[in-house]
Amino acid sequence: MISASEALERLREGNRRFMSDDCSGAQHSGKNRRRELAEGQEPFATILGCSDSRVPAEIIFDQGLGDLFVIRVAGNIIAPSLVGSVEFAAARFGTPLVVVLGHTQCGAIAATVEELTQQGGAQSPNLLSIVNRVRPNVLPLMNTELRHDLHALSREAVRANIRASTNHLRHGSELMENLIEQKGFRVVGAEYSLETGVVDFFDLG
Repeated sequence: MISASEALERLREGNRRFMSDDCSGAQHSGKNRRRELAEGQEPFATILGCSDSRVPAEIIFDQGLGDLFVIRVAGNIIAPSLVGSVEFAAARFGTPLVVVLGHTQCGAIAATVEELTQQGGAQSPNLLSIVNRVRPNVLPLMNTELRHDLHALSREAVRANIRASTNHLRHGSELMENLIEQKGFRVVGAEYSLETGVVDFFDLG
Protein backbone atom coordinates (compact mmCIF):
# COMPACT_ATOMS: atom_id res chain seq x y z
CA MET A 1 0.00 0.00 0.00
CA ILE A 2 1.24 3.49 -0.82
CA SER A 3 1.83 6.14 1.85
CA ALA A 4 -0.68 8.85 2.76
CA SER A 5 1.50 11.48 1.06
CA GLU A 6 1.65 9.42 -2.13
CA ALA A 7 -2.11 8.88 -2.02
CA LEU A 8 -2.67 12.61 -1.64
CA GLU A 9 -0.42 13.39 -4.59
CA ARG A 10 -2.24 10.78 -6.67
CA LEU A 11 -5.51 12.58 -5.97
CA ARG A 12 -3.97 15.95 -6.81
CA GLU A 13 -2.62 14.61 -10.09
CA GLY A 14 -6.01 13.12 -10.94
CA ASN A 15 -7.76 16.41 -10.25
CA ARG A 16 -5.25 18.21 -12.48
CA ARG A 17 -6.07 15.78 -15.29
CA PHE A 18 -9.78 16.34 -14.71
CA MET A 19 -9.24 20.10 -14.76
CA SER A 20 -7.30 20.00 -18.02
CA ASP A 21 -9.80 17.67 -19.74
CA ASP A 22 -6.99 15.13 -20.03
CA CYS A 23 -8.51 12.25 -18.09
CA SER A 24 -6.45 9.08 -18.19
CA GLY A 25 -9.32 6.75 -18.82
CA ALA A 26 -8.91 5.36 -15.31
CA GLN A 27 -12.69 5.06 -15.03
CA HIS A 28 -12.53 1.86 -17.06
CA SER A 29 -14.97 -0.88 -16.22
CA GLY A 30 -13.68 -3.59 -18.50
CA LYS A 31 -14.23 -7.27 -17.94
CA ASN A 32 -10.68 -7.95 -16.75
CA ARG A 33 -10.80 -5.18 -14.16
CA ARG A 34 -14.20 -6.28 -12.89
CA ARG A 35 -12.96 -9.86 -12.60
CA GLU A 36 -9.86 -8.71 -10.72
CA LEU A 37 -11.90 -6.68 -8.25
CA ALA A 38 -14.30 -9.54 -7.63
CA GLU A 39 -11.42 -11.19 -5.75
CA GLY A 40 -10.91 -8.20 -3.44
CA GLN A 41 -10.16 -4.50 -3.26
CA GLU A 42 -7.29 -2.25 -2.22
CA PRO A 43 -8.54 1.35 -2.43
CA PHE A 44 -5.69 3.80 -1.91
CA ALA A 45 -7.85 6.51 -0.27
CA THR A 46 -11.17 6.99 1.47
CA ILE A 47 -13.33 9.93 0.46
CA LEU A 48 -16.04 11.14 2.84
CA GLY A 49 -17.92 13.47 0.54
CA CYS A 50 -21.25 15.14 -0.03
CA SER A 51 -24.06 13.38 -1.88
CA ASP A 52 -24.37 16.27 -4.35
CA SER A 53 -24.67 14.84 -7.87
CA ARG A 54 -22.12 17.36 -9.13
CA VAL A 55 -19.30 16.03 -6.94
CA PRO A 56 -18.60 12.39 -7.91
CA ALA A 57 -15.22 11.62 -6.33
CA GLU A 58 -14.08 9.06 -8.91
CA ILE A 59 -14.60 11.54 -11.73
CA ILE A 60 -13.15 14.72 -10.20
CA PHE A 61 -10.06 12.77 -9.12
CA ASP A 62 -9.87 10.79 -12.40
CA GLN A 63 -9.84 7.40 -10.69
CA GLY A 64 -11.31 4.07 -11.69
CA LEU A 65 -13.02 1.00 -10.27
CA GLY A 66 -11.49 -0.11 -7.00
CA ASP A 67 -9.32 2.99 -6.49
CA LEU A 68 -11.39 4.89 -3.93
CA PHE A 69 -13.53 3.89 -0.97
CA VAL A 70 -16.28 6.51 -1.24
CA ILE A 71 -18.76 7.44 1.48
CA ARG A 72 -21.33 10.06 0.50
CA VAL A 73 -23.82 11.84 2.73
CA ALA A 74 -25.48 15.24 2.46
CA GLY A 75 -23.21 17.88 3.96
CA ASN A 76 -20.33 15.41 4.44
CA ILE A 77 -21.49 15.20 8.04
CA ILE A 78 -20.10 12.91 10.72
CA ALA A 79 -22.29 10.34 12.48
CA PRO A 80 -21.32 7.05 14.18
CA SER A 81 -22.13 4.90 11.14
CA LEU A 82 -19.99 7.14 8.93
CA VAL A 83 -17.06 7.00 11.34
CA GLY A 84 -17.50 3.23 11.32
CA SER A 85 -17.36 3.18 7.53
CA VAL A 86 -14.09 5.11 7.54
CA GLU A 87 -12.70 2.80 10.23
CA PHE A 88 -13.75 -0.22 8.17
CA ALA A 89 -11.74 0.94 5.16
CA ALA A 90 -8.72 1.80 7.26
CA ALA A 91 -8.72 -1.45 9.22
CA ARG A 92 -9.85 -3.88 6.50
CA PHE A 93 -8.10 -2.45 3.44
CA GLY A 94 -5.28 -0.42 4.95
CA THR A 95 -6.23 2.82 3.20
CA PRO A 96 -3.65 5.36 4.42
CA LEU A 97 -5.61 8.54 3.66
CA VAL A 98 -9.07 9.95 4.35
CA VAL A 99 -10.27 13.08 2.58
CA VAL A 100 -13.29 14.95 3.92
CA LEU A 101 -14.57 16.53 0.71
CA GLY A 102 -16.98 19.43 0.85
CA HIS A 103 -17.91 21.74 -1.99
CA THR A 104 -19.05 25.24 -2.81
CA GLN A 105 -22.77 25.99 -2.81
CA CYS A 106 -23.53 23.02 -0.56
CA GLY A 107 -27.26 22.51 -0.09
CA ALA A 108 -26.91 21.15 3.44
CA ILE A 109 -24.96 24.25 4.44
CA ALA A 110 -27.57 26.47 2.77
CA ALA A 111 -30.34 24.68 4.68
CA THR A 112 -28.45 25.23 7.94
CA VAL A 113 -27.89 28.93 7.25
CA GLU A 114 -31.58 29.29 6.39
CA GLU A 115 -32.48 27.61 9.68
CA LEU A 116 -30.15 29.85 11.69
CA THR A 117 -31.34 33.02 9.98
CA GLN A 118 -34.97 31.89 9.96
CA GLN A 119 -35.21 32.56 6.24
CA GLY A 120 -36.39 29.13 5.17
CA GLY A 121 -39.62 27.25 5.60
CA ALA A 122 -40.27 24.31 7.88
CA GLN A 123 -37.82 21.45 7.41
CA SER A 124 -38.69 17.77 7.68
CA PRO A 125 -37.47 15.94 10.80
CA ASN A 126 -35.06 13.91 8.69
CA LEU A 127 -33.55 16.96 7.03
CA LEU A 128 -33.32 18.61 10.42
CA SER A 129 -31.21 15.69 11.62
CA ILE A 130 -28.61 16.73 9.04
CA VAL A 131 -28.97 20.44 9.80
CA ASN A 132 -28.56 19.76 13.51
CA ARG A 133 -25.20 18.10 12.88
CA VAL A 134 -24.01 21.02 10.77
CA ARG A 135 -25.41 23.73 13.06
CA PRO A 136 -22.65 23.69 15.75
CA ASN A 137 -20.03 24.18 13.05
CA VAL A 138 -21.78 27.20 11.55
CA LEU A 139 -23.18 28.85 14.69
CA PRO A 140 -19.89 30.57 15.74
CA LEU A 141 -19.85 32.38 12.39
CA MET A 142 -23.17 33.97 13.26
CA ASN A 143 -21.35 36.01 15.92
CA THR A 144 -19.08 37.61 13.32
CA GLU A 145 -19.58 40.25 10.63
CA LEU A 146 -20.33 37.42 8.23
CA ARG A 147 -23.90 37.39 9.48
CA HIS A 148 -24.47 40.53 7.38
CA ASP A 149 -23.39 38.79 4.16
CA LEU A 150 -25.16 35.48 3.65
CA HIS A 151 -23.08 34.60 0.58
CA ALA A 152 -19.82 35.04 2.47
CA LEU A 153 -21.32 33.30 5.50
CA SER A 154 -22.25 30.25 3.45
CA ARG A 155 -18.81 30.16 1.82
CA GLU A 156 -17.02 30.18 5.17
CA ALA A 157 -19.56 27.76 6.65
CA VAL A 158 -18.62 25.14 4.05
CA ARG A 159 -14.99 25.21 5.22
CA ALA A 160 -15.92 25.34 8.90
CA ASN A 161 -18.03 22.23 8.41
CA ILE A 162 -15.22 20.42 6.58
CA ARG A 163 -12.77 21.26 9.38
CA ALA A 164 -15.20 20.05 12.03
CA SER A 165 -15.73 16.72 10.26
CA THR A 166 -11.99 16.34 9.73
CA ASN A 167 -11.23 17.00 13.40
CA HIS A 168 -13.97 14.60 14.48
CA LEU A 169 -12.40 11.80 12.48
CA ARG A 170 -8.92 12.63 13.79
CA HIS A 171 -9.93 12.75 17.44
CA GLY A 172 -13.24 10.88 17.71
CA SER A 173 -11.98 7.42 16.87
CA GLU A 174 -9.47 5.50 18.95
CA LEU A 175 -8.67 3.31 15.98
CA MET A 176 -7.82 6.27 13.76
CA GLU A 177 -5.91 8.06 16.50
CA ASN A 178 -3.70 4.99 16.82
CA LEU A 179 -3.22 4.75 13.06
CA ILE A 180 -2.26 8.44 12.90
CA GLU A 181 0.28 8.02 15.69
CA GLN A 182 1.73 4.68 14.63
CA LYS A 183 1.16 4.17 10.90
CA GLY A 184 1.34 7.57 9.25
CA PHE A 185 -2.40 7.57 8.58
CA ARG A 186 -3.78 10.99 7.60
CA VAL A 187 -7.15 12.71 7.62
CA VAL A 188 -7.29 15.86 5.50
CA GLY A 189 -9.96 18.32 4.45
CA ALA A 190 -10.68 19.58 0.96
CA GLU A 191 -13.16 21.73 -0.92
CA TYR A 192 -14.29 21.17 -4.49
CA SER A 193 -15.25 24.23 -6.48
CA LEU A 194 -18.34 23.68 -8.59
CA GLU A 195 -17.36 26.76 -10.58
CA THR A 196 -13.80 25.76 -11.52
CA GLY A 197 -13.48 22.02 -10.88
CA VAL A 198 -10.48 22.57 -8.61
CA VAL A 199 -10.07 20.62 -5.38
CA ASP A 200 -8.35 22.74 -2.73
CA PHE A 201 -6.72 20.68 0.03
CA PHE A 202 -6.62 23.18 2.88
CA ASP A 203 -6.68 21.26 6.17
CA LEU A 204 -3.74 18.90 5.94
CA GLY A 205 -3.30 18.05 9.61
